[in-house]
Amino acid sequence: MNEQPRRRPRKPAKPYRRPQKDPVRILAFEALRAVDERDAYANLVLPPLLRKAREKGEFDSRDAALATELVYGTLRRQGTYDAIIAACIDRPLREVDPPVLDVLSLGAHQLLGTRIPTHAAVSASVELARVVLGDGRAKFVNAVLRKVAAHDLDGWLEKVAPPYDEDPEDHLAVVHSHPRWVVSALWDSLGGGRAGIEDLLEADNERPEVTLVARPGRITADELLDGLAEDTALPGRWSPYAVRLTEGGEPGALEAVREGRAGVQDEGSQLVALALANAPVEGSDARWLDGCAGPGGKAAMLAGLAAQRGAMLLASEKQPHRAGLVAQALDGNPGSYQVIAADGTRPPWRPGTFDRVLMDVPCTGLGALRRRPEARWRRRPDDLDGFAPLQRGLLREALKAVRVGGVVGYATCSPHLAETRAVVDDVLKKQGGAELVDARPLLPGVPALGDGPDVQLWPHLHGTDAMYLAVLRRTR
Repeated sequence: MNEQPRRRPRKPAKPYRRPQKDPVRILAFEALRAVDERDAYANLVLPPLLRKAREKGEFDSRDAALATELVYGTLRRQGTYDAIIAACIDRPLREVDPPVLDVLSLGAHQLLGTRIPTHAAVSASVELARVVLGDGRAKFVNAVLRKVAAHDLDGWLEKVAPPYDEDPEDHLAVVHSHPRWVVSALWDSLGGGRAGIEDLLEADNERPEVTLVARPGRITADELLDGLAEDTALPGRWSPYAVRLTEGGEPGALEAVREGRAGVQDEGSQLVALALANAPVEGSDARWLDGCAGPGGKAAMLAGLAAQRGAMLLASEKQPHRAGLVAQALDGNPGSYQVIAADGTRPPWRPGTFDRVLMDVPCTGLGALRRRPEARWRRRPDDLDGFAPLQRGLLREALKAVRVGGVVGYATCSPHLAETRAVVDDVLKKQGGAELVDARPLLPGVPALGDGPDVQLWPHLHGTDAMYLAVLRRTR
């Protein structure tokens, strides 16, 4: 008899292993989905998620720091990671489902932008994919991230970024993770030179310090520093009211911030309010206006400065809910102030009412990309056309609101020339009755302020947001 061939015994099937839930990476994924799906801002989405995780006992301070780095780092480097991921897949990036792309981007950031070991970064990302996407898509994530792990960031940039001498703007856009049109606009604003633009783009991708403002008349910067732990804070670079937190942390947990005596405010914003208050006026100095006051940081500073001189501040904000935030910021300030909800382009006040007017106009926000990295991917060049009429209308009304001899501060958190000098020059040419005041002496001690008479602050030169300020005096 012929013996039947023996069958090899089957290997026992591996028991199904449930994916391991990592609260840090799940939270980071949820934050990225909120930014993508709801057009939310990470700086508004992340704090309540972190607070909820702490309340549930899932997070400690190190977990919160890692989650924050994963979210902000991924958003800042999104353009670079998109180019790398696109080189690792066999389909157009637009055909990858957004949740899958978010997991891939989180994984790419861990591999290329952090010190997390390669095996741990891939493994954690695959486990996250199993939890939020399912086992099938997790295999795709695993395959792509193993390709990403084949090179470090510099190696990938050599492969995916076009050479600088062939296309400088496209090269900088990929290497520094900014849309090409933003690179072009920032380069124009700087006036040329490779070193300046690369320094600026690198500064946009750095984590900014948390800066506090000691609100005038309520607390001094020295008193604020005395209330903080040693080696966790430093005085501001330029503003006498600024305190920089060197250890990060939660500023909202500080007693002075909870009580409204201090607030979170970039030093550039503080300098704008101080410059308006420092500008010389001819005649009375009793009535001040903040014509676009929301959410209230500059208004709170102006109210305190006005009170020291016996002046009153009117803080006006078009959106009622933002006017409510202004009222909260001013609550407890010394002196006389009033908060109203009004449209600055159709104001309720009479012409020539005020001695000082600040008009910090709505803009693209390209000067705050360190704090709102997602804005660079959300904005489009045609957004400038939408803001232009509003910015000009607000400046025209500000010049009408101030009396002859009084001053107007036109400010915007954007260095784009279409939102800065173009607006001021256009209004002055068409409306007249005003002259530019050299704003540089109004910011004593601040270097690299250019040729004037207007002022442009920069992250890479001043450590602030890219705030713009022009000061105008009404002449007739």
